[in-house]
Amino acid sequence: MDGIAPRSEAVDGMRIDWDVPVPMSDGAVLRADVFRPDDDAAHPVLMTLGPYGKGLAFQEGFAGMWQRLAAAYPDAPAGSTNAYQVWETVDPEKWVPDGYVCIRVDSRGAGRSAGLLDMLSPQEARDYYDAIEWAGTREWSTGRVGLLGISYYAANQWAVAALRPPHLAAICPWEGFTDFYRELNRHGGILCRFGQAWQDHQIFTVQHGVGERGRRNRHTGELVAGPPTSTEAELAANRVETIGEAKARELLDEFSRARTPDLSRIEVPVLSAANWAHHLHTRGNFEGFTAVASPQKWLEVHGNEHYAEFYTDYGVALQKRFFGHFLAGEPTGWESQPPVRLNVRRVDGTFEGRDEYEWPLARTRWTRFHLDTARGTLATAEPAAERSADFAATGPGLDFWTEPLAEQLEITGPAAATLRVGSSTTDADLVVTLRVRDPDGREVSLVSAIDAHGVLGVGWLRASHRELDEERSLPYRPWHPHTRTLPLTPGEPVDLDVEIWPTSIVVPPGYRLGVTVSGCDFQMPGDGPWPVLYGIEQRGNGVFVHDDPQDRPAGTFDGVTTLHSGPGGRCSILLPVIPPREPC
Repeated sequence: MDGIAPRSEAVDGMRIDWDVPVPMSDGAVLRADVFRPDDDAAHPVLMTLGPYGKGLAFQEGFAGMWQRLAAAYPDAPAGSTNAYQVWETVDPEKWVPDGYVCIRVDSRGAGRSAGLLDMLSPQEARDYYDAIEWAGTREWSTGRVGLLGISYYAANQWAVAALRPPHLAAICPWEGFTDFYRELNRHGGILCRFGQAWQDHQIFTVQHGVGERGRRNRHTGELVAGPPTSTEAELAANRVETIGEAKARELLDEFSRARTPDLSRIEVPVLSAANWAHHLHTRGNFEGFTAVASPQKWLEVHGNEHYAEFYTDYGVALQKRFFGHFLAGEPTGWESQPPVRLNVRRVDGTFEGRDEYEWPLARTRWTRFHLDTARGTLATAEPAAERSADFAATGPGLDFWTEPLAEQLEITGPAAATLRVGSSTTDADLVVTLRVRDPDGREVSLVSAIDAHGVLGVGWLRASHRELDEERSLPYRPWHPHTRTLPLTPGEPVDLDVEIWPTSIVVPPGYRLGVTVSGCDFQMPGDGPWPVLYGIEQRGNGVFVHDDPQDRPAGTFDGVTTLHSGPGGRCSILLPVIPPREPC
């Protein structure tokens, strides 16, 4: 046994059961906190399962983000004492009074749950299945279980929903990736440094056995990640180094496939809530929406910080309408909800809320903008002559700009770049960044999920990973299998296609649209100082940077890259231009 004794209390009409044992099919026991109405009735269930520590208060574990949330979005903490807030999970004080049971489960090897910590693994998905079935068969449950959470608590919803637990009734993955290799580990085959920092700072710090070196639950006084206090060697022996394993694997193999769900197996109702600018999650929510087999599915897209809209009145109202319909059977009006709800971004940081009926939008005018290396221009007309330009692979790259726009231009959707490139070495990384400048030449940036000065759109590709899966590729979304490398021959150009993740921006008249092609991450201009998170300076891409020296060894990724332009679209970007909707 783990030496943990459950305990219960009643607070203002809410019953709280701490450290409830949840049996797994292999004999293991996970620990859950259950918040439910203090009555004898049965209620629908909302659940999360994950490795962040169910007893770690939002205000303590993520103090800076809590302070930002409370200051910038005062409606988020309003209407609650916030005593039971935990990072990226629902506030039970806003759900239990409406007749829901809220359950937080510490995943195996994390927080109060003993065992081997193996995040995003098939075992974790099976554990989640067991937890859902346990919750669906309690006397206080109606048997209808929904999943609602952000980030990790969204990503593993896709995984368990693909296993089809019988009591799972609906899911709402709020900013949650779907593809372990393409979205978490490697962008276009280039290692993203976020994973290591995230794992070390956010997960290993609440591994079961951290014990006295960690925090205590402010309500129970119990250790958040205990009760045992293990040695560092014992902790290391009781976890899978998920990110280390991923870093060691340049190509997509069974390790990544096992951690990537088969979205076509998901059949329950889905509300996929995406952020326009999250270099971990954005792609996954769009891919999830389009790929699931669910006949009842919706896409919502918002902006701002990663955690903000989940907690605002806007987000909570949307969630309650969805789950009220599918879990509680309430007349929320959800049956008339259009399939797509977009919050289209403007350059001043505001949004236009708009209902749509498909994704990508059917009225999209797919427009090819051509890059001219001789003039540094971006235009719908093809260059007349073949030209080329060189840039240092570790430098700022090449910039291309339109003339000041004569009329408003909306870009909303996925995009793709077609490039002809050569290198002085046997490989090269390509980063394609969408940019906008105002009439005075000032750079436009918007609050992104993890950066106050986020880039407007970006795509990545390692040249040796340029091979396409022709069957899965679309004109606006090339699909790279990442199963073998095709080294470059120095000095010989090749054609490649770069996926640019979905984005949205309305560019006013007089502004310029731009594209930067570089061999490393674009950095917002200016002297700073720039915010730092996990030791990473945030200059447009948040913590999602691609500068690991082991992944980008000198002699290969510090050469000279040549970009070739000319007629035929060999150096161009396909953008989703959205015309105004025709009046009814």
